[in-house]
Amino acid sequence: MTQNIGDALENSTSEASLAHSRKISEKIEQAIKEDATQFRVLTGDRPTGNLHIGHYFGSLQNRLRLQEAGVDTWVLVADYQVITDRDGVGPIKDRVYSLVTDYLALGIDPKRSTIFAHSQVPALNQLMLPFLSLVTDAELRRNPTVKSELEATDGRPMSGLMLTYPVHQAADILFCKANLVPVGKDQLPHLEQARVITDRFDARYGRPKGSDKRVFPRPQGLLSNAEMVLGLDGTKMSKSKGNTIELRMSADETAKLIKKAVTDSDRHISFDPVNRPEVANLLTLISLCTGQPQVEIADEIGDGGGGTLKKMLTEALDEHLAPFRARRAELEANPDYIVEVLHEGIARANAQADATLAEVRSAMNMVY
Repeated sequence: MTQNIGDALENSTSEASLAHSRKISEKIEQAIKEDATQFRVLTGDRPTGNLHIGHYFGSLQNRLRLQEAGVDTWVLVADYQVITDRDGVGPIKDRVYSLVTDYLALGIDPKRSTIFAHSQVPALNQLMLPFLSLVTDAELRRNPTVKSELEATDGRPMSGLMLTYPVHQAADILFCKANLVPVGKDQLPHLEQARVITDRFDARYGRPKGSDKRVFPRPQGLLSNAEMVLGLDGTKMSKSKGNTIELRMSADETAKLIKKAVTDSDRHISFDPVNRPEVANLLTLISLCTGQPQVEIADEIGDGGGGTLKKMLTEALDEHLAPFRARRAELEANPDYIVEVLHEGIARANAQADATLAEVRSAMNMVY
């Protein structure tokens, strides 16, 4: 009984927090329209595999939108985070270059956005030391990502890097003084941890000598309005499940995967996310490609069955991704340019990180 009451209170608090975050996001969107230059956004991906259409519709399109709106955009290739929950790095170098290639093919402009890998920015990672002095073991273990990882270990020891994962994320955000982070509702606790660190740093160590400004801004979350895209088997899209369509795949590879997508036995196509989630998911993907509402697409297919639905999705994805595929092919033919872009982004990130660390040392009275 007590546990049920506790769960109910936690859910109520969570819903209230989510509603509050949505209101803040609405205000931020309006502020971006009025003056995008007041924002710096930090976003990125772990190079654990190739980017897929879930990333594309869930975050990459929004990332591009913010860049085009004039927001100073920093895109992180979170290579160190690969080893938070893995025993090795795998073909990480190829995956890092693949991510950068995808970013550029999608339209991320290295003249307006900074693309970098955090393993190459020593001063960023050095921020972990003072930041760790500002959090407790109990706080870290309450973080939803850490908590779920701890439960998944089934009693096996959890790495120190996994435990401090939220602090490393805070360092990623704060080293470049990002004040805006695009997030899903599951990432809100990580952002709150970053805000806690900024407040405690200011309270404990103060400001750099001769400055009345905080070292770190309080970053806000910009909640995504993207629709949840499931994998081709009707479950959560995941690289480890093999139920994704990777952006780098050819039209033929994409068509073969879509043919294997899960639907159901009812030939009449209808948009019913509750009772027919697999069919609804394919309709949503078509809608995301074409802009046509799911219900209209379903009505158009009618009794055409799953075969017609899959054919329509294949055609919609091919048309939508054609410019990306063409641009990616050009970029793959010029690997030196990919390296150059990454090196330039890393140099920019190092300059920013060194400047931030200098402020941190000044505030902590550690300039000798």
